[in-house]
Amino acid sequence: MDWTPDLSLSDRPRYLAIAERIAADIKSGRLAVGDRLPPQRALAKRLGMDFTTVARGYVEAKRRGLVDSRVGQGTFVTGARTATALRASARLSADLTMNLPPEPTDPDLIEMMREGLIEVSRDLVARLRYQGFGGSPADKDAASSWLGRRALVPSQDRLFVTPGAHAALLGILSILAKSGEIVLCEAITYPGLRAVAAQLGIRLVGLQMDDDGVTPEALDEACRRHAPKAIYLNPTLQNPTTLTISEGRRAELAAVARGYELPIVEDDAYGFIPTCKISPFAAIAPDLTWHVAGLAKCIGAGLRAAYVVAPSARAAWPFAAAARAANVMASPLTVSLATRWIEDGAADAILRFIREETAARQKLAAEIMPRGSYRSDPLSFNLWIPLPAPWNRASFAGHLRETGIGVVASDAFNAGAAPIEAVRVCIGGPSTRSEIKRALEFIAHALEEPPELASAYI
Repeated sequence: MDWTPDLSLSDRPRYLAIAERIAADIKSGRLAVGDRLPPQRALAKRLGMDFTTVARGYVEAKRRGLVDSRVGQGTFVTGARTATALRASARLSADLTMNLPPEPTDPDLIEMMREGLIEVSRDLVARLRYQGFGGSPADKDAASSWLGRRALVPSQDRLFVTPGAHAALLGILSILAKSGEIVLCEAITYPGLRAVAAQLGIRLVGLQMDDDGVTPEALDEACRRHAPKAIYLNPTLQNPTTLTISEGRRAELAAVARGYELPIVEDDAYGFIPTCKISPFAAIAPDLTWHVAGLAKCIGAGLRAAYVVAPSARAAWPFAAAARAANVMASPLTVSLATRWIEDGAADAILRFIREETAARQKLAAEIMPRGSYRSDPLSFNLWIPLPAPWNRASFAGHLRETGIGVVASDAFNAGAAPIEAVRVCIGGPSTRSEIKRALEFIAHALEEPPELASAYI
């Protein structure tokens, strides 16, 4: 506990100098296996340096297999270890770049999921054959049951099962807009939309937003100025800002769209997560709306399945042709598994787990992060962090990356005039609560310190 490293003779970055001093003191006998190192904040104060630098030094020492951290107990000297142990200890920080739901850990739930997979495999050979595009009648029945949770009851000739939301968006936008034509979206929007638009040569125009989402005035002005072919919206727990468009604002935007006969592409990826439901655009303006209900965020991304509701049977014909040309069909094997889980209740059980675990992680974030430093929702998988000056998005993301924490700078989401200084931090996926806790503690401290104090050099 009273160990203080002498860094005066090292010209290495300070965090590396700390790790190298630990190694040297173990070799000389000054530190022995089992010794507890000083708490990071105490050592930072003793050395007169930034907490994050000391934290990075401990991370590097752990990566080298010199120390190990135990939640609630501290950091202890372990000495040199095998390559296997080194690999196991390297995963101290979390990858917070992918916006995924927390992964199920409950043994009973996992067993229920496994039983569904076993049941589907009983007819394995038939599910390896080609099937007609859009899903079998049984799969469409399950889709209708699932969409009923969002108050949607489409006829089967308007309903399609597709291989994921990206494939659905590619098919929809390919029939709504030609290369060089304009599609409207939020000024800060989903990166997948940008990728699809770039692939098709479509120009995106981002619209001004407030706390309720895109403003009706911005939509009206853009319609008059650009004659757009459609508007894309991610209206519930929007990625990355986490905002949800209110019921009243949805009605206002639908009214403007109706005045211009503007198709609405509704990416309802997170629509099943909130327990307090707001009507989707497909219920407010069904004749204008292409509704995409992906299963990636409410069940699991590996399923690669999404349900698409077309605004009419006539509109569905060109979509089916375009989507069939690009994808042939959704995988019958994975779609059958989704159908089974919807029918036997596993999908609802997974959704309940995702809600409960997400709420717990958001509570953890509220306890750790400085008040008012981020935007989020109690059931969103990420935090949206506007950065305080003089931090900028590149330096902040780089500082975290050097410590092993991955976040996404606002450039990935920009469809407006210029990116804002902000980052997205994801708290779902395979990372454990303890990994997220340590990463958020580091992020919280970095937000309260100027960039100069994060410098790794003497």
